[in-house]
Amino acid sequence: MFNFFGKKKAEPTTVSSTPTTTTTDSQTTIVKLRTAIKNQEKREDHILKKVEAQVAEAKAKMAKGDKKGALFAMKRKKMYEQEVDKIQNVKMTLETQVINLESAAQNAATFDAMKSGTNTMKKIRNEVGIEKVDDIMDEMKEEMELAQEVNDAIAQPVDPLFADEDELLAELEGLETADLEAELLKPPAKPVEDLSLPSVPASKLPQPKLANDEADELKKLEAELAGL
Repeated sequence: MFNFFGKKKAEPTTVSSTPTTTTTDSQTTIVKLRTAIKNQEKREDHILKKVEAQVAEAKAKMAKGDKKGALFAMKRKKMYEQEVDKIQNVKMTLETQVINLESAAQNAATFDAMKSGTNTMKKIRNEVGIEKVDDIMDEMKEEMELAQEVNDAIAQPVDPLFADEDELLAELEGLETADLEAELLKPPAKPVEDLSLPSVPASKLPQPKLANDEADELKKLEAELAGL
């Protein structure tokens, strides 16, 4: 960006931090073109003021009856207007060049960025090739296996009595086999007799009469019969 007097103001650049020579030359040319446009604008303003002055002079001459002087002022006015047209055409040409150069500079910066990105990708690919990836994967797998071995070692019991589990399992199986053999060698058990008692009747059993009572009864019966 420029101020009114054509001096460039400090502002952050929009091109790459490491621009190519072509991009730098384009930016320098754009600065020159913009300076030329500003100079043409200042010259145009100056001539337009002269045009206004010639118009004022022509009016004043006509008011005084100086027709020849007024006509001469109008001729100078026409000349200045033609110069303004030239300046405007020059400005248009300069601005067209600026637009084209800015576009070209942007394309160059884009190309430079794409090229830099491609080179960086190639560098990364060379540094991290498929073989290196395979190697790091193998190393990672090996480290994971070693870590698992460490975990298994830490999880083992410290007490030596329980260190050999296979031996303890064999002993337990031997005990189970001995118990089974002892159970099979036992003699068969005798059948248990049914010792259940008969049920007690709910009604009271009649009491048996003694033998003497029966004899007495018979004697009484005989006496009664004899008396008849």
